[in-house]
Amino acid sequence: MIQAEVIDMKVLIIEDEKLLANSLAALLKDKGFDAEAVYDGETGTDYALTGVYDLLILDVMMPGMNGLEVARAVRAKRNATPILMLTARSGLEDRIAGLNAGADYYLTKPFDSRELLACVNALLRRQGNEVDELRAGNTVLDLSSSTLIRGEREMRLSAREFDVMRALMQAGERNLSKETILARVWGYDSNAVENHVEVYVGFLRKKLAAIGSNVEIVSARRLGYHLEVKEP
Repeated sequence: MIQAEVIDMKVLIIEDEKLLANSLAALLKDKGFDAEAVYDGETGTDYALTGVYDLLILDVMMPGMNGLEVARAVRAKRNATPILMLTARSGLEDRIAGLNAGADYYLTKPFDSRELLACVNALLRRQGNEVDELRAGNTVLDLSSSTLIRGEREMRLSAREFDVMRALMQAGERNLSKETILARVWGYDSNAVENHVEVYVGFLRKKLAAIGSNVEIVSARRLGYHLEVKEP
């Protein structure tokens, strides 16, 4: 069983108006969220499907792949991340279309920042994201201390190790490609290469073994990595 986090909650903003997107990201960061923005539907879909976000804030009216299409693509992959949909259209049919596409809540522009924050908090509470750890098998990743725990044994992780392990535990048995891990941990603009991922996965495997974890980081050829719980 894998549980989600409350500390450092990750929010993805998909909005083609860069000024608005960056303003929303700044607002959320000021409130303690780990928020980032992308500016088109195709990129937003790719980010959303990594499965590492706790909430998606999605604009409807975008050129190319619009918000309704993004929501449908996300839900088609059985991704249950809450979606807060933003739009300038306030008609009943528009709200119904957004909800039918997979949105959890529909907020009409212009909106007050307090209303947005209330919606964000409500959606996250609804998901039950009120714990501060992730679990897989007999192992806990404590999010507040960056520590792997199995029973009485503990192993502190470096910042990079923690970010890689958190991404893997959030994804569970779903494969994360090396490219996805690079993007999430090092950033899309980083000069890091796939070998960096391999090195840190190696570090994590040693630390999992050191605490007697029954969790394995399994590599799938051309697909990346996922977690498996070993049978007794």
